[in-house]
Amino acid sequence: MEIASELRRLLGGDIVADDGQTLADHSGDKWFAHETPEVVVFARSTDDVSKLLRCANENKIPVTARGAGYGYVGSCVPIRRGIALSLVRMNQIKEINFADAIAVVEPGVITGELKRAVRSKKLFYPPDPASFEHCTIGGNVATNAGGPRCLKYGVTRNYITGLEVVLANGDLLRTGGRVHKNKTGFDLIGLFVGSEGMLGVATEITVKLLPLPPARATLSASFDTMSEAAAIVQQIFAVGFLPSSLEIADKFTLEAARQDSGAAHVPSGNAHLLLDLDGQEETVGVELLKVRDLIKSRKPTALDVARNESDCERLWALRREFSNSLRATGLTKLNEDIVVPRSRLVDLIAFAEGLSKRSAFPIACFGHAGDGNIHVNIMADRYNREAAVREKVRGALDELFAQVLKWGGVITGEHGIGLAKKHWWPEASSAVARGLHQTLKHALDPNNILNPGKFLD
Repeated sequence: MEIASELRRLLGGDIVADDGQTLADHSGDKWFAHETPEVVVFARSTDDVSKLLRCANENKIPVTARGAGYGYVGSCVPIRRGIALSLVRMNQIKEINFADAIAVVEPGVITGELKRAVRSKKLFYPPDPASFEHCTIGGNVATNAGGPRCLKYGVTRNYITGLEVVLANGDLLRTGGRVHKNKTGFDLIGLFVGSEGMLGVATEITVKLLPLPPARATLSASFDTMSEAAAIVQQIFAVGFLPSSLEIADKFTLEAARQDSGAAHVPSGNAHLLLDLDGQEETVGVELLKVRDLIKSRKPTALDVARNESDCERLWALRREFSNSLRATGLTKLNEDIVVPRSRLVDLIAFAEGLSKRSAFPIACFGHAGDGNIHVNIMADRYNREAAVREKVRGALDELFAQVLKWGGVITGEHGIGLAKKHWWPEASSAVARGLHQTLKHALDPNNILNPGKFLD
């Protein structure tokens, strides 16, 4: 069967493309793997997706769904070629309902656009992955995306109340709905959120919204060492505060930002702490003063406070540019989104410093200190040009992941397994868990057409 011709007959020629540039544009994500699909389909509707999957299933053609391509583990790389299914044209916010505190959206809606749209109605969608100005809600659902606000508000899964999902055979599943609590049968929403496109394709998403907190404050502090900054994190919790975000960054990350002309002002010091509070004006004001005094008592090298939205965003601009600043060093940035129990935060920083010395790779650590989800970035020269460098990086990752698992942590907290962590999937999961994954995959996708070649293969 000539795939492109058959899909044009089935779906219409205006949404089917097989020119070289379009195929190349849909061959990868932000990781290093690429594979060219045979055809790209730009779905306009649930009906398009249903017809496509029914045809692909009958003919056993691989289908790899994708949003904006901002993943970091190769999850949307069409490694078995076939069809790349783009959902970016399904980008309508169908409804925002203040009384029900929900929004109904298509998967191609950009996360930042949804956040702004609900904010204009005094509502709040908390999940805030770093790429929220570019990534899609559908991609967030596929990876169970997080972000700095996970600490107080939780991840994408906590905000999905309803899904419309096209299954591998083209059947349409509707699960959940507009209500904020639901115990009708198994948690099918939880099954699909984070499934990396291997169990079905979400075509409509109902998200829970919260009241918009009327006040926000941000506190930026610097210290001489990461261990000092990490210790402050535990002290903040010990006295009963729950910030909405609590981020940390190490010396290498800060130095990269100082060298990067695109970065915002970088405070002095070798470790950076960024903390957000939100709520009512009176309570935020009181909490800010108490947290500021606590941090002051630890003798920071710099301390800055913001009390309105624009000033808060000014302090956050530095954090949001860390990844770009690290890439600007010219080294290849291998971003590992590991999670350790919060009590192991200081241990993790010390381990990363030791691993850097042993491997001779610079290692940049920054991220979500409040929930133990630290982005450990191995910075490698000539990674894409020399196999020996790649092998040495793998050895460093073997050591990192083994230690994280030994502490009771996990090898991914946000990005997923995809291709990048496929090698470590057996170590990171039990035989029983892997078997259950295979059982679910076979039940929902017996012909293995949905995103094949990833960690379940």
